Amino acid sequence: MCGIVAYIGKNKIASKVVFEGLKNLEYRGYDSWGIAIKKNNTFELFKKIGKIGNANPKLLKSNLAIGHTRWATHGGVTVENAHPHLDCTKKIVLVHNGIIENFEEIKKQLIKNKHRFLSETDTEVAVHLIEENLKKNNFENAVKKSFKKLNGLNAFVIADIESNQIAAVKNGTPIVIGVGKDEFFVASDISGISEYTKKIIFLEDDQMIVLGNRIKLFDIKYDKILKPKINPLNINIKKENKGRFRYFLQKEIFEQAQIIKKTAYEFEENSRRLSNLIKKAEGVFLVGCGSASYVCLAGTYLFSNISKIHLNFTTGSEFKYLENYLTSKTLVISISQSGETIDILDSVKKAKNKKAKIAVITNVFGSSLYRMSDHNFLLNAGAEKAVLATKSFTTMLAELFFASYAAINKKREAKEYLLKASKNIESILKPKYLKTISGFAKKIKNTKHIYVIGRGVSYPIAMETALKIKEASYIHAEGFAGGELKHGPIALIEKKTPVIVIINDDETKDETLSNAQEIKARGGYLIGIGSCNHSVFDKFFKTEDLGYATMLPQIVISQLISYYLTIYRGFDPDKPRNLAKSVTVK
Repeated sequence: MCGIVAYIGKNKIASKVVFEGLKNLEYRGYDSWGIAIKKNNTFELFKKIGKIGNANPKLLKSNLAIGHTRWATHGGVTVENAHPHLDCTKKIVLVHNGIIENFEEIKKQLIKNKHRFLSETDTEVAVHLIEENLKKNNFENAVKKSFKKLNGLNAFVIADIESNQIAAVKNGTPIVIGVGKDEFFVASDISGISEYTKKIIFLEDDQMIVLGNRIKLFDIKYDKILKPKINPLNINIKKENKGRFRYFLQKEIFEQAQIIKKTAYEFEENSRRLSNLIKKAEGVFLVGCGSASYVCLAGTYLFSNISKIHLNFTTGSEFKYLENYLTSKTLVISISQSGETIDILDSVKKAKNKKAKIAVITNVFGSSLYRMSDHNFLLNAGAEKAVLATKSFTTMLAELFFASYAAINKKREAKEYLLKASKNIESILKPKYLKTISGFAKKIKNTKHIYVIGRGVSYPIAMETALKIKEASYIHAEGFAGGELKHGPIALIEKKTPVIVIINDDETKDETLSNAQEIKARGGYLIGIGSCNHSVFDKFFKTEDLGYATMLPQIVISQLISYYLTIYRGFDPDKPRNLAKSVTVK
């Protein structure tokens, strides 16, 4: 989850590269941040609590620095717990992404050996362990020996004054290396260093790279020296800014109409390729986490109703418990915005061990998931900087929608629906409609609970609507299948409890309206989102009737409700508390 950036080279730009890189990666964690800069024969630390925001610290010019933006796991959000962490001599400094599962037993031994700990983190154990191993080893061997003792999925970047080197080592969480002329860049994400380099080395699990005057790459597991594979970075990673918008979330909601239009024109060949993979497989699993899991759930409805094909769905964290179903003829479709979600990566590894074929839908070229797959499908939604999934979610939906029609050779029909959805979203994003949504959000901003129901393909949209509301506004929200309401959840309905109803003019309409009437009879305040209004609703947000593509304008309305609720409640919609964009710890 945390963001890591480092630089070593002949130019004294290290602190600038690291600081700017951390700002680009802040969405990966924003509890605290820090930079360690080489100064003569020691490191100078600069650490702060909270978001980087518009900070502009006066940092030393140096040719070596490492930095980190933190999402807290072990230890509270304090300056002491912020990374980087120093050893006792202040000549080794380390940043870390992951969790060291056996840190307590190692820490006890290190304390016996007179090491002084200044934080509550598991991370600090690693830097002291390297310090201990340096007593009998050189820097690279000390890092190797230390990493082998640490349990868990971790990535470390370590800088050493004496050897004037940076080492990076990983298992499970991402690290990329940028290669320049007489300089090297290290980051947990390509976007942290892409403006400085077009040559990338992807560090694989159980590999360690040492950077100084040259590159040394090691396979730690088999104790071998490797030849680095330098990959050209052929895509242009645009540095995003907010433009005319106040927040990235707002900007990314507004970008969706054009991205769906782009998908309509550009995904045709890939829709055919994806649908053919699905038709040839004997058993297909859709796997995702968070918002992507609701895309997967929607995919099961789309393929069932449109192309009459059965797909299985499970969340990434649960998929590994179903691995006994997998064979060499199974297709696993993993969906992840970042391509670094640890639960998905873990599931894919287990699926590959069963010889299953892997297809990936992701927004990030070169991500771990991208590199592990047999078949890649890029979203091309552009960098999504807000923590909440918006444009990535709708693009994932649009691609599965397109593929479900491609499976029955109706790509033209899919394209027409997507273009109509794009046009409908454009009308929703006009000032008059936005004012209506904003006014509604202002009216309910102090409510304690919001419930959302839907049936059929509207059920996953209801789930995603509830997730959007609770992620950013911190209002308790829950989504339910409409038919499950009376099997328990209806007990929660009190007078004026807001209940959002996702409704379509399809086979689910009459039963959904019956559920709405049941809520109304108990005093609920009903808000409809969809293509068919009814007198039961106290408030209604109209969309065009676009068949199964109606879900696209519906979710945009839900995103806007969440955005305005968050603004009126005084919170930052780009960086919700306790969340990070890329979930790289279990």
